[in-house]
Amino acid sequence: MSQEPKAPKQAAAARHSNQSDTSLAGRFFAALGKIVAVLVISSLTVVALSAWQLQSELDRHKIHLPVGASQTPPNINGPINLLLVGSDTRSGQGMTVFGNSGGNLADVIILLHIAADRQSAVALSFPRDLLVPWPHCPSTTGGPGYLPQTLGQINATISNGGPGCTLLTVEQLTGLSIPYLAMIDFKGVIELSNVVGGVNVCVAKDINDPYTNTYLKAGAHTLQGLQALQFLRTRHGVGDGSDLTRISNQQVFLTSLVRKIKSKDVLSNPVTLYGLAAAASRNMVLSDTLADNGTLVAIAMGLKAIPMKNITFLQLPSVAGLPAPYAGRVKPDAEKAQVLFDLIKADKPLVLSKANTGYGGAVVVTPTPTPSTSGKPSPKPSASASATATPKPSPSISTLPDWAEGTNAATTTCSKGN
Repeated sequence: MSQEPKAPKQAAAARHSNQSDTSLAGRFFAALGKIVAVLVISSLTVVALSAWQLQSELDRHKIHLPVGASQTPPNINGPINLLLVGSDTRSGQGMTVFGNSGGNLADVIILLHIAADRQSAVALSFPRDLLVPWPHCPSTTGGPGYLPQTLGQINATISNGGPGCTLLTVEQLTGLSIPYLAMIDFKGVIELSNVVGGVNVCVAKDINDPYTNTYLKAGAHTLQGLQALQFLRTRHGVGDGSDLTRISNQQVFLTSLVRKIKSKDVLSNPVTLYGLAAAASRNMVLSDTLADNGTLVAIAMGLKAIPMKNITFLQLPSVAGLPAPYAGRVKPDAEKAQVLFDLIKADKPLVLSKANTGYGGAVVVTPTPTPSTSGKPSPKPSASASATATPKPSPSISTLPDWAEGTNAATTTCSKGN
């Protein structure tokens, strides 16, 4: 019998191998694509959830500005005026740590103005003991509200009508429209200082203040938590013990905080920025015009672009030595104060030719020592009233008169202590 011819061998195995490789690669990339998709969706979900949580917290704490406050819809692309109020309330703060002082007063009052071109900003501090006329303020944000008064201490406006009444008073005094309000309490200061990892401060002379338990040796220190709050609140431990020297001392802390935020690029670090936003949402009361994620981000980005030498910290020009029954209080120096108000209203840069720290601070003219992390202070820094190391402002920017007291974020200053 004749045999049937054998069928030629097929390269089936080779074709099967290629198909397996292709199939394996396809399954791998398909799985990878699913993983990436899950990660992207998860990330977006986390971001959306975080944003929702932040907005929910902001909505829970927001307040309405009282009738009579600026009702013009804020233009976030133009000049920005924001009033920051630091409350000294002990409610919910822990009486053992912060003392048993009753009431609720405005410990800190700062008007922040950000120029429309985002090339300059000014933080103008108002003394808590300042005597000014009070406008009528309804009971919208706490307290009974009140009728107009010829003269009253500015920090008491908050206890009689809430921070919205403090804003109304500053609007009347300055002639400015202030559509944004933020109020922070003791715990808020503590948490914010912890989020940034502490703030480096320089002390030219020992601070010994039993009223706030602030005890710091001359040298450089990194302050956070309760220590940061104590430093900001001390007045008996610096200069002549007045509220005016406390403002100078606070500017030592605040300018250093700005430098840290800028140098660490906090505003570009999503993790740290979220931490700051979360801490703020838990511990700050914001006006409904400000309690919005988009508005807060826009303001933060506006500050990010400003050169540090153009971020100026000033205190309101004031006159002390008032007769009884106003002894120990101060009143605005009307002529000088009006110069500052007019410059802010015209959106002009308020830049100092040199730092003029007042009684509570001194300009560092030698490199600042490395902050001590061992608990021991670093060697004493050299401090002087001279500001030869202060960066000169741009020729295109007008400078303030020599009587203006304050500093800028580019200049390192020391607390004078007492």
